[in-house]
This record gives sequence, C-alpha cells and structure tokens, in this order.
Amino acid sequence: MRAHRDLVYASTPEKELKLDLYLPEDLPPQPLPLVIWIHGGAWRAGGKENAPSLRLVPHGYAAASISYRLSQEAGFPAQIEDCKAAVRWLRAHAAEYNLDPNRFAVWGGSAGGHLVALLGTSGDVRELEGKLGNDGVSSRVQAVVDYFGPTRLARMSQSPSRLDHDAPDSPESQLIRATVQQNAGLARRADPLSYVSKDDPPFLIVHGDSDLTVPLEQSELLDAALKRAGVESRLLVLPGAGHGGREFSTAETMKQVADFLARHLKKR
Repeated sequence: MRAHRDLVYASTPEKELKLDLYLPEDLPPQPLPLVIWIHGGAWRAGGKENAPSLRLVPHGYAAASISYRLSQEAGFPAQIEDCKAAVRWLRAHAAEYNLDPNRFAVWGGSAGGHLVALLGTSGDVRELEGKLGNDGVSSRVQAVVDYFGPTRLARMSQSPSRLDHDAPDSPESQLIRATVQQNAGLARRADPLSYVSKDDPPFLIVHGDSDLTVPLEQSELLDAALKRAGVESRLLVLPGAGHGGREFSTAETMKQVADFLARHLKKR
C-alpha cells in the first residue's frame, strides 16, 4: 500500500488541515474510486489515524482520512467547510493520484457520521462551502455511509441518553457555540435533515438499537426524510449495539458496507 500522509489540503487561522491518502501498491491503469473517512469524537476530539476505509484498498479503492477543525478551535460551520474543502482538494488532485473524480464516497461515525450525512445532503448549499480553496470544484459525493451520526440536534434530548444534549457544555452546544434549545435556528443550520433533497446521493445508515449517546431515532429520521425525497436509503439496525463497538466491524457489517460501495462506486 502506498501512503501519502499529512497532505495539506487547506490552511486556516487555527491550523493547517491535513489528510492521509492511501493507494494500492500497484496502481491500475483506470482511475480508482475513493472512500473518504471522517472521524468522530463529539466534534471536539479524535484524529485521522486508524481509518477503517484502509480495509478497502486491497479491493480496488483508494482511501483517504481527513482532519478538520474541532469545536474548541472553531464553531460550526467550520467543520463542514473543512470537509467540503477536503473533497474539493481531492477532486482537484484526482489526476495526480489516479482517482476517479466522479466516484467519491464518504464514511464516518458519530460526529463523523453527522459530517458525512451533511456532505451528502448539502451538495447544493453554497453557504456551507466556505472559502478554503479550489473554488469552482464540486464538493458533492456519490455515496454516503453514515455510522450513528446526529441528524436533528434539537431532538437529541427527546430519547434516553447518557448525555444532557441541551446543556451549555454538551457536544452539540459546543459545536454551534450556543445552547441548542435556545438557538433553534443555529441548530437547524447544522442538521443534515435541513438540506435533504431529491438529488442527494444514496445512503447506507448503520445504527445500534441500544445507543445511549446518539439515539437510534436520529438515523430513523434521516432515513425517512431521504426516502420521502426519493433518495435511495437503507437503515441497517444492529441489535444490541451501542454507540460504536465490535458490532460495527464484524464481517457481516463490513460486507454490507462493501456491497453498498461496490454497487455505487464500481464500474460495471
């Protein structure tokens, strides 16, 4: 496997934004589909290391994993602006790294699941693009794998949870730099559900039915909204699974992810 680590895709006042890109050792003559991993960590922790997308490289994919500004460094929409900038950078450099710019997927968990869902639903939302380079290059993606990401911040507290999602120091409040219930407009701006439209890419949404951090209802709401809009969406509920854990990396779950990506990214 060829590893290109710490490629700078944008610079911000807070920090340089970097990504890692992984390619097969022997590059095929045809450009590769790309799967971009976006890490979780409540928008305030985590990093681009140990991306599960690396498992796909031996199966005919390129894989990337990106960093983004955390909530203590910058408030929303900095996080989605960074993700969109990374997609634009990778698309702008597709020829250099033998990537197919028309076959990009994103995959993320928890806060990363929120960001990949938002990438999927906000492909046509100019006010979330930001100004971090490669203007005029599309930030749209062609498939989304969302692992238990928040989708409607103001409803997080309406289901059983270990967290008080409405508290001033909750991950959601820190993301938008305001308490969620008292700032509905700011919260809705960060909701993937706010931007669902008929031209969104296909989604695979995976969630545990025992998740006490991000309620299962969050994924049910997104799945239903996508289907109402006529977008292909599948919600895979893992019995007994909590917020992450081994159930999300079993052979069967990974096969579901691989089959979904192959159906939408592999040329026939």
